[in-house]
Amino acid sequence: MPETSELTHLRLERPADGVVVLTLDNPDQRNAMSDAMTASWVAAIDELAADRSVRAVVVTGEGSAFCSGGNTSWIASEPDATVDELRTRMIAFYRAWLSIRRLEVPTIAAVNGPAIGAGLCLALACDIRYAAAGARLGAPFVKLGMHAGMAGTYLLPNVVGEAHARDLLLTGRVVDAEEALRLGMVSRVIEPASFLDEVLATATGIAATAPIASRLTKLALADGGHADFESCLQWEAMAQPITLATADLQEGIRAAHEKRAPVFTGR
Repeated sequence: MPETSELTHLRLERPADGVVVLTLDNPDQRNAMSDAMTASWVAAIDELAADRSVRAVVVTGEGSAFCSGGNTSWIASEPDATVDELRTRMIAFYRAWLSIRRLEVPTIAAVNGPAIGAGLCLALACDIRYAAAGARLGAPFVKLGMHAGMAGTYLLPNVVGEAHARDLLLTGRVVDAEEALRLGMVSRVIEPASFLDEVLATATGIAATAPIASRLTKLALADGGHADFESCLQWEAMAQPITLATADLQEGIRAAHEKRAPVFTGR
């Protein structure tokens, strides 16, 4: 696991068993995705993907913002860059940040403040999103004269539905946390004073569930879930027996009978 001292513009912490918090740490730039932060992110995700002790990952931002998006200053400073050069650079940037989707454990975006553009897409790439009251979220790409990037035209419809996604992407408007909740963009809005504590409590609860069941459930729900009803039945008829054959299932039944919290080991 990379040490925090080895990461630039990113902190990696383990506040509870099985829980990892990744904090975007470039507050002077409202946690814009610098080249250094991007490299640190890739290194951290690579390590987490290989670490079987990780059971839940929380992503949040340092200071008043979650993430203000990609660092676009280089685009303005390179007006003569060719389309091919820009495409090569952008697709590498997308793949770097969307690598969080490789993780088989549940991921939570703790949107502590503005999540804008690519910053919103990072939150959308997580499994669950919670927002602090007062946070603002949006994809105002068209207002900057650019097409959406970082899978925004896939992730946003997947989360809020096609009609709301068209509204948000074509107008470029930014919504507050309460509207984001109504749109389904976030699942909860939490007061700032208790925000991170409540998110970590949820992550700790997820980390305490059976890891095999949790991973398989995440896979079942990926990319909008099953193609159709029969595909769902076929998947569940395979995945549920896998969990029924685990030691964790026996532990869960014993714990229920003994009226205690189960201790799952991932076996």
